[in-house]
Amino acid sequence: MTASWMTNLRGKFLVFEGPDGSGKTTQMRRLHALLHDEGIPALEVREPGGTAIGEQIRQVLLHTKAEMTIRCEMLLYMASRAQLVEQRIKPALAAGHVVLSDRYVQSTLAYQGAAGGIPQDDIMAVAKAALQGVMPHLTMIFDVDEHTAASRINPLLATATRTTGLDRIESRGTEFHRKVREGYLSHARANAHDHTVINAARVPDEVWVDVEAVVKRFAR
Repeated sequence: MTASWMTNLRGKFLVFEGPDGSGKTTQMRRLHALLHDEGIPALEVREPGGTAIGEQIRQVLLHTKAEMTIRCEMLLYMASRAQLVEQRIKPALAAGHVVLSDRYVQSTLAYQGAAGGIPQDDIMAVAKAALQGVMPHLTMIFDVDEHTAASRINPLLATATRTTGLDRIESRGTEFHRKVREGYLSHARANAHDHTVINAARVPDEVWVDVEAVVKRFAR
């Protein structure tokens, strides 16, 4: 028999946030597999991307060689998100599915906001138009320091410059990623009612124990 807490997740929107190298994607996929094994319909999406248009925007955002302003970057992330919300997230929630997203608007607040310098009010004004009121019921922020995150992406690239072989966002340097982490933690403190910070510096199995406990507590 399916555990009641899993059944209670139907129609809920859960977001996995944190820097690249935090292990958030691994944990999201583990929860998705658990729900699938128990017969709970669940949709797994990623940002930027998740739709045909979104994946094209992703390529521009992460791999273009052309100069891009931080505001243009923010708007492209939000455009990808708008497509994802309308095409996939809203229909899945309406059908009673669990939606699991690898990143959402909190990433924009951390990367283009806290680290990039765009005021939060500007970002949320765009989000209001793009998201149509679709916000997560629960956001888990996987916290790990910038040096550990870089070493997980590629141990040979965990340097002060962290540029070679990385995408546009990953290559912005340790100081940028320190500000990203601070942005995530600040946002979590300000929104403790629906945000949880998880210590992601540990091995995946230890992190999973906390993830399962957080999701169970949310669902009950």
